[in-house]
Amino acid sequence: MSFLDGIFRDPKYQKEEPRRPEELAEGDLIISPDTRRANRVPPGQTRTRKWPVLDAHGTPEVDLSTWTFEVGGLVEQTLKWSLDEFMQLPSVKVYADFHCVTRWSRLDNVWGGVPTREVARLAGVRPEAKFVVASAYDYGWTTNLPIEYFLAEDALFAWSHEGEPIPPEHGGPVRLIVPQLYAWKSAKWIKGVSFLESDHAGFWEEGGYHMRGNPWTGGDGERFRWQGNE
Repeated sequence: MSFLDGIFRDPKYQKEEPRRPEELAEGDLIISPDTRRANRVPPGQTRTRKWPVLDAHGTPEVDLSTWTFEVGGLVEQTLKWSLDEFMQLPSVKVYADFHCVTRWSRLDNVWGGVPTREVARLAGVRPEAKFVVASAYDYGWTTNLPIEYFLAEDALFAWSHEGEPIPPEHGGPVRLIVPQLYAWKSAKWIKGVSFLESDHAGFWEEGGYHMRGNPWTGGDGERFRWQGNE
C-alpha cells in the first residue's frame, strides 16, 4: 500500500474543497463568522486536508463512567454533571474552521454539542466575570480566554465531529471548541471551566503563548505573548 493509499483511506481526509456556508443544506447549523471570509486561511497558515493530532502530554485515559464536568468561579451556583447528564443538555451544531498555532488550518468542520452560552446561563455567570479558565483531564492542563470569545454563538462543548463521536486522540469524549481563537484554546478532554475577574495564564500561556490567541489579528496572528498586543 502506498503512502497516498493510506491518506485516501483516512475517513477524516478531506478530498473535496471546503464548502461555502451558503452551500450547506442543514438549516439548523450555527455558522461561524470566519467561514464567510473570502480567504478562510489566516496569515501564516496553510490548509491541511488531514486532522493532525497535537497535544502537550499525549492522550490521557478518561474513565467515562466517572467523567464529570464542573463549573465554578464567579457564578450564582456551581454545577457538576456526569457524562450522561451533560449529554442531555440542549445541543447545537456549528459549522466552523479550525486553526492550529503550529500553522495548519482545517477548514469545513461540523461540530455538535452543548453551547457554552447554555452552560453559562445555567450557572448564572456574574457581571464581574471577564475571563474563563478551562481545565482538562490532560494532567492538570489549563487554558485561558476572554469571556466574550467563550460566549460567542459558535463556541460549544463538542462531543461530535461530522456526526460521529470525537475520538480520544482529538479530545473526546467532550472538548471545548472556540472557532474564533487558535485551537489550543479549544481545550481537549474538558473537565471544567471557571469564570474569573482577572486573566490567569494557562499551560501554554505560561510558556509564552498569547493570552488571547486570535489568528486574524497582529499581522501573523496572536501566537506569542512577546508580540505585544495581549
